[in-house]
Amino acid sequence: MESKPCIHWLGAGLSSGPGIAALARARGRLVLWNRTEAKARDLVKSIGPDREISIETLDFDDLAEKVRAGDVVVSMLPGHLHVRVAKLALAAGAHMVTTSYLSSDMMALDDEARAKGLVVLNEVGVDPGIDHLFAQVLVQAARQAGALEAGRAVYFQSHCGGVPAVANDFRYKFSWAPLGVLTALRNPARSILDGQEFRSEKAWTSVENIVVQGETFEVYPNRDSIGYIEEYNLAQVKDLQLFVRGTLRLPGWKKAWRDIFSTVEAATDDELKALSERLWRDYCYGPDEQDRLILYVSLRSEGADGESWQGSLSLDEKGSGWQTAMARTVSLTAQVGIGAVLDGQLTAGVQAATRDPEQAKRWLGQLAEDGIAIEAVNVSL
Repeated sequence: MESKPCIHWLGAGLSSGPGIAALARARGRLVLWNRTEAKARDLVKSIGPDREISIETLDFDDLAEKVRAGDVVVSMLPGHLHVRVAKLALAAGAHMVTTSYLSSDMMALDDEARAKGLVVLNEVGVDPGIDHLFAQVLVQAARQAGALEAGRAVYFQSHCGGVPAVANDFRYKFSWAPLGVLTALRNPARSILDGQEFRSEKAWTSVENIVVQGETFEVYPNRDSIGYIEEYNLAQVKDLQLFVRGTLRLPGWKKAWRDIFSTVEAATDDELKALSERLWRDYCYGPDEQDRLILYVSLRSEGADGESWQGSLSLDEKGSGWQTAMARTVSLTAQVGIGAVLDGQLTAGVQAATRDPEQAKRWLGQLAEDGIAIEAVNVSL
């Protein structure tokens, strides 16, 4: 009798637990690989004894020997290791999944993945991930309502942020090493504002206020929103007035971080790493401290006669311990994507989260079954 594929989950970090638990319950044959076994054992102990989870010390040579054709390798490692993991998986005839953004180096593996009939799935976390699913569903609803026809102005926004459930003076806490957040602050950003391309050389110079479900947040644009216009099936819209993907922060964040901004602007790589270590020491979550994850995606359309259509999808989650809001939204979405790979729902090749609105609805339905509460306005799921 042929054995079932094995899931090799790499990384026992803060965003892994809920997805591991769900996969072990539903799929079995899960191996958790981590650099330190003790950390992996602590996570498995927290998950509970009723899960069949094996533990291995992460060594790439050992991993390469144990991955078999048809297995799925899940990389929750630092981003610079994802391509290495993908190459290892493809060499073994295995699929690969990561929650991180799809890179050009990863796309370079597309021909090999297609030739071998394997899936390399990226962007199945929360942002990127659930935000893509929300966008596909919203655009489909707007098109079916005739809200994207010629002569109508269209406004799209997608904002996500992880913040402390109880605000602190710093207006933020870190779910993982701060270096990625600090580095991202250096990135320029492109979006559509008032129908024109808008460029921001530094994230913090473009902070604005936004109201989500009656609550005010600060928001700044992500790197390149414009690249997602085609992915979200809005390239044919003639009058796209607003298109932005942004990061949410608590009110007062820009003021609280002003010294950080000046340091980041002039810091060397070593100085940036030192700052990251200090911030991790001072502003990481305590064992029982609650975090909060807010995602809000909205699409609005206005006709020349003043008639308008608007729909939105949002979530607002809280959690703590190994089931933080960040961990649940990221890793439970990953496990939905892994299930789609194992069930043969995806075509071979390197790709991001599904662009099929109906499949996006099914994935969101699975997340709802796992306890992720989604609020829909003028949209059917």
